[in-house]
Amino acid sequence: MAVQTQGYVEPSFERDTRYLTDRITADGTSPWPVEAGRYRLVAARACPWANRAIIVRRLLGLDDAISMGLCGPTHDQDSWTFDLDPGGVDPVLGIPRLKDAYERRQPGYPRGITVPAIVDVPTGQVVTNDFAQITLDLSTQWTAYHRRGAPDLYPEGQRDEMDEVMQRVYTEVNNGVYRCGFAGTQEAYDAAYERLFAALDWLEERLATQRFLMGERITEADVRLFTTLARFDPVYHGHFKCNRSKLTELPVLWAYARDLFQTPGFGDTTDFVQIKRHYYVVHHDINPTGVVPGGPDLRGWLTPHHREQLGGSPFGDGTPPGPVHDSERVPEEHRP
Repeated sequence: MAVQTQGYVEPSFERDTRYLTDRITADGTSPWPVEAGRYRLVAARACPWANRAIIVRRLLGLDDAISMGLCGPTHDQDSWTFDLDPGGVDPVLGIPRLKDAYERRQPGYPRGITVPAIVDVPTGQVVTNDFAQITLDLSTQWTAYHRRGAPDLYPEGQRDEMDEVMQRVYTEVNNGVYRCGFAGTQEAYDAAYERLFAALDWLEERLATQRFLMGERITEADVRLFTTLARFDPVYHGHFKCNRSKLTELPVLWAYARDLFQTPGFGDTTDFVQIKRHYYVVHHDINPTGVVPGGPDLRGWLTPHHREQLGGSPFGDGTPPGPVHDSERVPEEHRP
């Protein structure tokens, strides 16, 4: 997610998708080789795009191969900052602002300072902030460092269909909520609202007869959808005016979201306090008071979902990841 600027609102929201697209590869075709301990994932639990990378890193067991730095949930107009760390400085990169790593890569970096970003620790410069490719490469390029029992999140035989599903989820749901929230005219909002809920209805139908988006086990597609669903009732329903239905009023998607939340790697990387604080404090154009709402009641995330009746298993023949490292635990008071 990019740092938001204040001021004029475009009639129809358009996301800037110009990223640093270098890749870290295992075959030597990139100047950035796969190498344990060399890179640092800089993320923010508040951001849905960064939350994807946090989940995938944990599911694959890359915690020891790729370190992680976490920015706080709020930031100024200039950069995400490491205000959760002692002294406000990332302990590995030695910088207070993520912008510093972008500037080391490209002095005068002209675009938004976004998370997630992967930083080359020896040089301190951002390698890539291409969030969609980052997670796919964690699955396909870092296999030498995957934990035993790690899921295949991008199975080769399903990639064509997966790519189509993920593209629709991205354009209509992940980005669709932003298209509603930042619409600058009634006409733009109305069109975005209709597109979003048409897609959610499609997902209700697709998931009514299969446990996960691609069938019997979790894939990257589920990761990408989950981070939007987790934010839907706390943020998007009210703050972004996505209010035809709450997630809790969509029976199939609500059960599916709870199934994922209760799967190691999903709920244990989700910080609802940071999520709400980010959106309601940073988006001054939408919420000028900066008041963060108290609700909704999140205890429902832990209720039975009964999705196991559809068959399948989250990890297929694999195993769930082990306990979260103590240094990366979401505070208990930030969870249901």
